[in-house]
Amino acid sequence: MADDKSKVTDKAGEIAKNIWLAGVGAYGKAVDEAQGRMEKAGVEPPKLFRELVKAGAALEEEARGALEAGAAARNTVEDRIQRVRDNFNRQRPLRGEDLMALHDKIDRLSDRLEALTEALGSGAAARAPRKSATKKAPARKAPAKTRKAAASKSGGRAAPGSKAAARKTPAKRKSR
Repeated sequence: MADDKSKVTDKAGEIAKNIWLAGVGAYGKAVDEAQGRMEKAGVEPPKLFRELVKAGAALEEEARGALEAGAAARNTVEDRIQRVRDNFNRQRPLRGEDLMALHDKIDRLSDRLEALTEALGSGAAARAPRKSATKKAPARKAPAKTRKAAASKSGGRAAPGSKAAARKTPAKRKSR
């Protein structure tokens, strides 16, 4: 059992050492590459500079195009938002102040109407006494000739509710 533990610890130590060595190797490789690029840049600076300027100009052009597209999209969105706000403001319900102004106007009109009614009522009262109750005369039915003429004008159809309409309407049969 002790042998198994020592084998496991030896294996773990070996793995840890390999990880450490891999990290040191990566660091050394990065340093070597950086030194190589520095030497190359020192030998050919004008060519490298021209390439960087060219790449920068291309990126600047792309960025400007993206900014212009973004500005156009923003303007479109702002226009839409403004249209929605305008529609909302046109369709919004009246505010409290508006309602109060309308109530005041209605009250003033009611007062004027009462004053006019009193003025008309006092003038009419002086001319003729008021009748307490007026009765309407009962409506009379039109003569039969007139009903037939009305039926012929309406395309031969009798007026609804008339006796002629009742005669023309077939009676409903009860189903058994």
